[in-house]
Amino acid sequence: MADWVIVVDDDTENLKIAGNILSKNGMRVTALRSGKSFLEYIEEHDMPDLVLLDIRMPNMDGFDTLVNMRRFEEKESLKPTPVIFLTADDDRGSEMRGFQMGVSDFIHKPFDPGVFVQRVSNVINSRKKMISIEEKASHDYLTGFYNKESIHEMLVPVCQKQSGSLCIIDLDSFKLVNDIYGHEMGDRVLEAFSGILSRNLTEGSICGRIGGDEFLVFVRNMQRESDIDKFTAALNIGIVKACEELVGGDMRIPLGASVGAVSVPKHGTQLDELFSLADKSLYAAKDKGKHGYVLYKEDLGIREEEDTTIVDLKTLSKLLEERNVSQSVMWMGREAFGNVYRYMMRYLDRYDISAYKVLFTINIKEDKLQKDIGEKIATAFREIIQTTLRNSDVMVRVGMDQFFLLLPEMNPEHIERVLNRMKLAWRKSSYYEITELEIEYDRIGGDSNVKAGEEDLNTVVVVDDEKSNILIAEHILKREGISTVGLKSGEELLKYLEEKDPALLLIDIGLGDMDGFEVRQRLIAKGGRISRIPVIFLTDRLDDQTEVKGFAMGALDFIRKPFVPELLTVRVKHALSLIRLQKS
Repeated sequence: MADWVIVVDDDTENLKIAGNILSKNGMRVTALRSGKSFLEYIEEHDMPDLVLLDIRMPNMDGFDTLVNMRRFEEKESLKPTPVIFLTADDDRGSEMRGFQMGVSDFIHKPFDPGVFVQRVSNVINSRKKMISIEEKASHDYLTGFYNKESIHEMLVPVCQKQSGSLCIIDLDSFKLVNDIYGHEMGDRVLEAFSGILSRNLTEGSICGRIGGDEFLVFVRNMQRESDIDKFTAALNIGIVKACEELVGGDMRIPLGASVGAVSVPKHGTQLDELFSLADKSLYAAKDKGKHGYVLYKEDLGIREEEDTTIVDLKTLSKLLEERNVSQSVMWMGREAFGNVYRYMMRYLDRYDISAYKVLFTINIKEDKLQKDIGEKIATAFREIIQTTLRNSDVMVRVGMDQFFLLLPEMNPEHIERVLNRMKLAWRKSSYYEITELEIEYDRIGGDSNVKAGEEDLNTVVVVDDEKSNILIAEHILKREGISTVGLKSGEELLKYLEEKDPALLLIDIGLGDMDGFEVRQRLIAKGGRISRIPVIFLTDRLDDQTEVKGFAMGALDFIRKPFVPELLTVRVKHALSLIRLQKS
């Protein structure tokens, strides 16, 4: 779908020019002639990907329009839409005020097509990256539903404003799928069930995965018991059919879905209270024999759940044999892991990327030894690894009590933070008191001259052959708590980067030995981490051709000289915030 831009300007000619440029570049454009008409428009329509807002308009200028737009977004619980101000003036005061209000950029009139499109594309693409980062952080990687933390956050306002049923759904006997057919097949069954669940939800419903085989769902406008009955039956029919297709027709696992439901707002609007009632209903559903539902009522009777799982001799034999083989709980077999490991070594070396290898050893205290306790502890620790690390990390189990991890593109300053997070998670485990956890780790790949701790997400390097510019920039930025290093040439920068890894480079275009563009080309040619350090160009003459060339080389932004303290600070802080967010 094409990116959608709303352009607000009281000059019809500017609207035509902007619309023509953006349309030719594959964007959808809506043109409006006043702030008032814009605010009326967004009340009846969705928000666009970007708003281009002229500063100087009669009755309601760009600043007032932006304030009212943010109020509307807050009232409707919408995320802020990025805004670029349009202006024909070179007014530093207006520019500073705009950045303080949160605008993404400024575009000067008359429009240069190349610069215009590049600045618009930069803002839209940055927003897409941020949305992608937020979605990855809030969604379960396997099912695509919200994860445990995010679903609770999403449902708090929903339960207060909408009617329907809050349901906890549990897959009965799902553990047998993992035990008999392996975790890869278990993942495939979960993916299939997520599709079945999605297809049976009403429009506007919200779903999250809150456990290995447990889901929390708000089904909008579903309150009648007959509808919940049909909903549960559809889930059970669908999951049995899907599992038979995946594992074969001789599948004898009593797989199904139990549903505990509570009506909203009939029994309240507070999520925590509703969740407790739905949980009681789920236990009641399982108590009735599983594969069914219970809709909460005041006189709901619940007795302790008994395990009614019935398996035949062949299935039970497979289950016991599988549990006795240590390889069964590995996320990746040793042979497959070896191939991945050797490939990663070549990749890290080729692109000068650092990674870490980590070995965990879980020692059980001798006086706490119990039958089968080792396997339970290993399973618990594996679950902590799964919820703590990224989906790009790789793990293999190398023994009854050891796990080996490969963490690609892990920065030196992050490794201790990651390991400490895992230690903290294990400390909360019920097995912590009876075990001792040993951790060994080592850095591999990347530039060995860059030692742990020397990558600094708050260090900015200023490269300018005029010492006065360096001193001014250092004074302004250090006053704001930003660590600053001044260098006088491109060669000094290249030598500096052999041992250091700063967060951001401010490079003057008009350097004497090699200009800023040549320096940028040298950085790109080196590849690896050096090529990925973000760059802002400094210049005292910013024409359209220079701006187009800089953006084409991947520049984050341009800062004009002589420096205006407030603008320099705002632009650098904005860049550092984006860099930290992306690295996180």
